[in-house]
Amino acid sequence: MPETNADPDAVTTESVPAPELIGVASVVPPDHWLLVRRIGMGLYIVGYIWWFVAKGLIIDRISVAISVGLFIVIGHLGRPLRRWAWLVFDVLCYCVMWLAYEQTRGGADRAGFPLQVQAPRNIDRFLFFGTDPNVWMQRHFYEPHSIRWYDKVASATYFSHFIFPVIALAVLWVTSHREWARFMKRFATLLFVACTMFVLLPTVPPWMAADPKHPYKILPHLARHTGRGFSSMGLKGFVNKWNTALDWGNAIAAMPSLHASFALFVPAFFLPLIKPKWLKALVLTFPLIMAASLVYFGEHYVIDALAGWTIVGASFLFWGWFERRQRRVRAARAIATLSLATPA
Repeated sequence: MPETNADPDAVTTESVPAPELIGVASVVPPDHWLLVRRIGMGLYIVGYIWWFVAKGLIIDRISVAISVGLFIVIGHLGRPLRRWAWLVFDVLCYCVMWLAYEQTRGGADRAGFPLQVQAPRNIDRFLFFGTDPNVWMQRHFYEPHSIRWYDKVASATYFSHFIFPVIALAVLWVTSHREWARFMKRFATLLFVACTMFVLLPTVPPWMAADPKHPYKILPHLARHTGRGFSSMGLKGFVNKWNTALDWGNAIAAMPSLHASFALFVPAFFLPLIKPKWLKALVLTFPLIMAASLVYFGEHYVIDALAGWTIVGASFLFWGWFERRQRRVRAARAIATLSLATPA
């Protein structure tokens, strides 16, 4: 009998299945909850659209938190308990962030800092060679007895402020917690700086500066016609809800404009995922349309929008630098650890 040196524990090539024969199901366990999540998401979207058309957009923070929480819960049906623990923690952080925002924003008019009335108007006049952009736009485009196509575009753009950031937060949490954390760091920084400015620089918006009911009257009459475009599209429930919300909002939290900030923030975060340059340019027209809408409605001065964009840019630059620094530090530690573990 011939002598053999074969190792009985050795794995021969014949015992290893060819790569093309290895199925995905043998590596990744089947997700039995996938169909349930898809059906749940479909019902959620249908219900949200029905609510939007019948009763208006959800805009108060508590209702928004509930709707976002419900969306994420549906997206996590069947997930491990560890993911559910993270879900509870992150939703609590989200709620605390908005609660702090509302409290700081609402207290801006009680902190006692000087009210900015003429300064933002004067800056706009300087930027536009003595012209008030709000007044100019309403004189050239606003028709009291007629709603034009651009009124509808401006209304839809204005109210997207209450939709897109929330959708981005919810979708990122369901799809990539890492990207959600990156989004939240930048978003929370933006809100923190904005709330600080609301307290230190309480600012009278253009519509209030032109309203004869207030003592300022530094601008000619401006129509605050934010909801006209939506009303003409049959979304009167939303407009009524928005008009009610104006009663509890802080009117002098105008510097910076969060509408302008969010309109740049969301596209800028997802911009690296967009490859065609023409599509990048098209996406970046959205913050410009938002700024034009804000000025047209008399909601903000141009400088309010520019300040909001500046904060967004600073937030992205800071966290981009910080994350690159973290990656370099971790890489250096890994290299040092490997060099110590490798024999000379």
